[in-house]
Amino acid sequence: MRTLNIIFLAAFAGACSVQSPEPEISAVEALADEYLAALFEREPTLGTFYSIEGSSHDRLPDNSLEALSEWQQREDTWLATLKEIEEPSDIGSRDWVSYGILRESLESAVALRVCRDPLWQASDATGWHRDLPFLFDIQPVDTEPHRQQTLERLSAVDHFIDTEIANLRTGLDMGYSSPRVTVEAVPGQVRSLIAEDSIFLSHAIRSGDEVFAAAVGDIYRQEIIPAINRFADFIETVYLGQARDELAVTANPYGIDCYPARVRSFVTIQPSADEIHTVGLEQIENISAEMRVTIDEHFGGESIADFMRRINDDPEFTFETEADVLQYSIDGLDTAKNAMAKAFGTLPIADVLVKPYPDFAASGSGEYHSSSEDGTRPGIFYIAVIDPQARSRSNQLSTLYHETYPGHHLQGAIALELGDKVHPIARYLWNSGYGEGWALYAERLAAELDLYATPLDYMGLYSDQSARAARLVIDSGIHTKGWTRQQAVDYMMANTGWAPVDIQNEINRYIAWPGQATSYMLGMLEIRRLRNLAENELGETFDLRAFHDRVVGFGSMTLPMLEVSISAWIEENRTTN
Repeated sequence: MRTLNIIFLAAFAGACSVQSPEPEISAVEALADEYLAALFEREPTLGTFYSIEGSSHDRLPDNSLEALSEWQQREDTWLATLKEIEEPSDIGSRDWVSYGILRESLESAVALRVCRDPLWQASDATGWHRDLPFLFDIQPVDTEPHRQQTLERLSAVDHFIDTEIANLRTGLDMGYSSPRVTVEAVPGQVRSLIAEDSIFLSHAIRSGDEVFAAAVGDIYRQEIIPAINRFADFIETVYLGQARDELAVTANPYGIDCYPARVRSFVTIQPSADEIHTVGLEQIENISAEMRVTIDEHFGGESIADFMRRINDDPEFTFETEADVLQYSIDGLDTAKNAMAKAFGTLPIADVLVKPYPDFAASGSGEYHSSSEDGTRPGIFYIAVIDPQARSRSNQLSTLYHETYPGHHLQGAIALELGDKVHPIARYLWNSGYGEGWALYAERLAAELDLYATPLDYMGLYSDQSARAARLVIDSGIHTKGWTRQQAVDYMMANTGWAPVDIQNEINRYIAWPGQATSYMLGMLEIRRLRNLAENELGETFDLRAFHDRVVGFGSMTLPMLEVSISAWIEENRTTN
């Protein structure tokens, strides 16, 4: 992520609201300005992803280890400075929100250094080959300056890829690697980017400018394709032979300290691995009871395991064509949009679209890409449509609600559209515990809004909730308890109705991305706890719309900050009522 330098900051002050209009700003505001400016400078793709007016779209991040070291030195300085500033006490103010988010961002980044991620992040679930294509798919090419910037950014791709190779070589020399099982598919994934309709060429087609398209084609053929082949060859001939057999991140140097650091980085709270495992087992039991009731009432009383196996095989429950998969989600999205006013006082301006994954990520498990800050570019929910006859209708809606309304899109777009209410640090920085916790909460909220029409839909909801509980068991199991990959696959198969192909991909994701999978259920349970607290404390005066507006009204808070915010809201409303 990146920072804006002072020149960049001054240029974008109006558009990004990075600077306060007052001549005198607080110490917190000044530090947040400096940090965010530096973040946008380090991560120049952020301006593209958020469509920030005035952004330059001509660079890629400096992914060298030298640049990382320099950045870490700056993080240390910012954290030391922040600790000298008295923590603001006015809950919900710009300074209070900025202070809490900045502190967590810096502290978790420092703790995460033990993992040395750039030295071993090569997998079928993470890496440049997953990120850069999506970037160029939204690269602006509507003006001549934008087209020139695109050519400059494209010309940086080969160096970026070569630097990734160098980082991975260094990692191997130092004893760091990814598990072989998560690396085996990477050469094929990478080479899939070489095609006549490559996503690296999509912006050239969009531009309608033949001269520009020709220049893009030249860079692609002469620079990017050779770099892609160099990376694929390196993985095949060098990396795979040295990739580790062990799944657990603890197999890497200092890995025993890496797992808790990653959990804290994603969740913003830090339960132990044993606590995570236990919570997962408890939630599996609770959700299984819900499944049992629904199966007994509507599906003949067969065993949960038998029903879960049948849910992806029986034509009664599956799709016929890829077009059917896509249309089912599009129709569900329309229904969800119309229900949101029942539960929210504030709704986003930006729209959201449903699209199938591009070919290079066709087997993905579904993901949301944010809308623009001004609301003009819609968010996008990418879904897998391949193998429709092995893809159950059961969880299509719960996944849709997770990613769009009332989940990621609603929360994320509202955050981006908050304007001066919060410092941009609360709009651009994101933590998984709050964000994924909210999206999982949204799946249950959709049931309260009567968005699930059939018992099969409810089984899909329970299956998805069970999968997030299973993630707690599996993630902690793989990385701290010696679980095998097959053990993880079998556990997920037994406790969810997810398609086998999706489960295979999911397990690789948990292996490659330690800790992230825990954020969903842990975050959701905290939001549910706070809602229950508010309902109990306020009784008949509890206002669901006001509660939700409070939860999503300050951008991407940490979970400890959210607890403080909701507790203050309860007291305000207790006094008022």
